[in-house]
Amino acid sequence: MSAFDLSATSALALLRADERTSGIPDAPGLMSARPDLAELVKLHALTAGHSFKQSYSDGQNRFSRLPAALILCDQAAIGFRDHSFCANLASFRSDQHVAEVPVISSHILHGLPAFLRQEIGEKALLRANRAAGFDLELTEGRNCFIPHAAVIGFVNAAARAAGEPNLGLLIAPMMDAANYGSFGRYLLGADTLGQSINRAIAALCYHSTDDRMSVAIVGDEARYSYVFALSGHAGYDMIAGAAAGVLLSVLRAYLPFDWRPLRVELDINRPRQSGQFEDLFQCPVIFNAPAVTVVVERHHLSAAPRRASWPIVTIEDVARDRPGGAPRNLLNVVMEQIRAQVLTGSVSIDRAARPMGTSVRTLQRELNRAGSDFRSLANAARLQRATELLRHMNGSITRVSAEMGYSSPANFARAFQKATGRTPSEFRSNI
Repeated sequence: MSAFDLSATSALALLRADERTSGIPDAPGLMSARPDLAELVKLHALTAGHSFKQSYSDGQNRFSRLPAALILCDQAAIGFRDHSFCANLASFRSDQHVAEVPVISSHILHGLPAFLRQEIGEKALLRANRAAGFDLELTEGRNCFIPHAAVIGFVNAAARAAGEPNLGLLIAPMMDAANYGSFGRYLLGADTLGQSINRAIAALCYHSTDDRMSVAIVGDEARYSYVFALSGHAGYDMIAGAAAGVLLSVLRAYLPFDWRPLRVELDINRPRQSGQFEDLFQCPVIFNAPAVTVVVERHHLSAAPRRASWPIVTIEDVARDRPGGAPRNLLNVVMEQIRAQVLTGSVSIDRAARPMGTSVRTLQRELNRAGSDFRSLANAARLQRATELLRHMNGSITRVSAEMGYSSPANFARAFQKATGRTPSEFRSNI
């Protein structure tokens, strides 16, 4: 790990956390907004043979020479508004030959940790969290993106701990798109069911990657379908019923209490106890389908919502919650894993690699190919979180240190000062 990777990433993470950098129109503006941090960025950029301002103004050739750790901090993070600069970012990223890992918003597991604790026990929840790679209860209410594999791992680990092979069916009734943050509020705020489904399809890129959603009209029927990115993978059988529960939650937000679907289709093999699926969904269930599909009468698409009103949410609001959509390349996916872990107070490359379906060695190699490393990314994420806590918490620095997972306030202070040039107390006094 070079000094540049750690220091430049950490500096830009601080710039991202600093509200005073929002709305900066260009790179020179960035240089003047936070001279203490900008000087650090410029210093390390110069070690690559050019200044940050030159990289911005000279176009893609010079820009592409910046290390990937610096590229990670994009226009959404530090407030750039120049579209050619953004295009260079996109072009640079498209050249990075790193594996894509499908991810989905952690909102989909809303309420599930509490359900497991109350209905099955603490042991099942601990095993499920271990499989997911972090404590989902501590990230609840936040829009973290987690690998699809982590979702499968979480549910299957809980099922094994509980000795409940039909856990996916048990959780299906509690699946509700209304809990999916701005994405859920956007689609459920539509004037008709048909518009709601179309909104879900249009905004899916802000909720997950590699999933597919569609609606098809066949005669007098409307087929609302969803394909999970890891459909057909080991453990997916536990997810299909829950996915149908989400689609049904959208339909039930618009249709009468006594409404029942014409049928439900699931993209899994017929289980031994298939009758339990029909008992749950209260309609015929077809297995070995190409997608999870709920079939309704076509005329229901014009139904108005049962709830009198929802807060007005536009697709731009959804986009602001996740600039650029759900993360796609490896670096951004790993950063999401790290941010989720930081919220729980402990960061581990092993717990990041496991739910991504890869080994620690492979993950390290892929990050090195992309010009970064796990420690640099973790330090940047922890530093960003530390500045947020110092700025917005009234508690002591000792409490901030504990929240960040440091063994002592002194260790936290040393790490913070090494990265920023200021102690936590000095940083707080200058806010």
